[in-house]
Amino acid sequence: MNPPETNPSPAPSTAVKARPARKPGNGSRRQRRGYLWWIVGAIVVLMLGYALRPKPISVELAEVGRGELVVSVLEEGKTRIRNRYVISPPLAGLLQRTSLRAGDRVEAGTTVVATLETQPSAFLDPRARAQAEAAVAAAGAAVNLRQAEVERARAAVELAGKERQRAKELLADGTIAVQEWDRADAEATVRERELRAAEFGVQVAEFELNQARAALLQGQEPEGRTANLFTVRSPVDGVVLNVFEESSRFVNVGTPLMEVGDPRDLEVEIELLSQDAVSVQPGAALFLERWGGEQPLRGRVSVVEPAAYTKISALGVEEQRVKVRADFVDQPPPDRPLGDRFRVEARVVTWQAEDVLRIPTGALFRRGGEWMTFVVVNGQATLRKVTIHHNSGIYAEVIDGVSAGDREIVHPPDLVADGVKIRARGADGA
Repeated sequence: MNPPETNPSPAPSTAVKARPARKPGNGSRRQRRGYLWWIVGAIVVLMLGYALRPKPISVELAEVGRGELVVSVLEEGKTRIRNRYVISPPLAGLLQRTSLRAGDRVEAGTTVVATLETQPSAFLDPRARAQAEAAVAAAGAAVNLRQAEVERARAAVELAGKERQRAKELLADGTIAVQEWDRADAEATVRERELRAAEFGVQVAEFELNQARAALLQGQEPEGRTANLFTVRSPVDGVVLNVFEESSRFVNVGTPLMEVGDPRDLEVEIELLSQDAVSVQPGAALFLERWGGEQPLRGRVSVVEPAAYTKISALGVEEQRVKVRADFVDQPPPDRPLGDRFRVEARVVTWQAEDVLRIPTGALFRRGGEWMTFVVVNGQATLRKVTIHHNSGIYAEVIDGVSAGDREIVHPPDLVADGVKIRARGADGA
């Protein structure tokens, strides 16, 4: 009998755990992440390099060009009446109180400026008579001299007027420059002022002649023992400037009583430093600023005094000053008149040219005793040495070192050096 069949048991086998299937695309994603970090790192490096790279310095630029250059000296001055007269009595006596005050109008030969109560005079002795007659003769000769000066000044006014009219016609045709017309106009104005001054001198001389005659007449014809009144009248038309004796008191011959003058006959007196006055010549133009009006007034230098004097400044420094007198070319408007001893600021022209190569003074600086400037070449600052001559404070005349059209750095900051890149201020939103 056959044994029953049995199922053989399976052979033992090593079990291997099956790994899950890899999803497609995981390797490429990892590679992309690696590339992304490299890209981010490169961008950061580039940004750091851009941030740390030297940036162009923002500066202000100006261009060298040709134009007018005026060199002037600014100094304080004051107005003064050119022809003023101090009235004094020719006789001694008791001065009566006067009603005139500074600013009152006076008329030549009409307005009584002083009244004296004189004592009865005796006959003149031969010596006193000779002196009185000589005084009358001298006063008469002074009148003749002043009249001759008036005729000369009148002829000069006529000639200057003709020259001004010719210059006006030539200016309308464009034949002459405006500067030539200004010179002719100023010359005519100055001659007119000289004529007015000469006429003032005639009035003063005639007044002195009348005073000398009155003194001689009183000595020749005494009027008894009672006192008499002697009146002194104004020698010129104008206004009272100062009253030296207001109250009644006894005064001697020649005592200053009153000062009169014509306020229309003004001039300017300026006290310049001696080193500045050397460059000022008679006929030089000037401009009066801060006198009370909106526009400057033109003037012209008439006299530069030959002697200087010592003046102590506000800082206690001794200065040598020279007085310079100038005439008005432009008169103040009627609503803003100038008076005697009014303060003004005078800008006196010492040198002037219409066409020079000029550079802004803000672009210049000193280095080792020489003038230097930064010129912009291909966006870089280039240091150059320049030679300058006249300097007005705003522009300077340049002789060598730069050319017309060059761009200069104005007020260069400390960071600017030779070869540094620069950028014009205002460009790229700066």
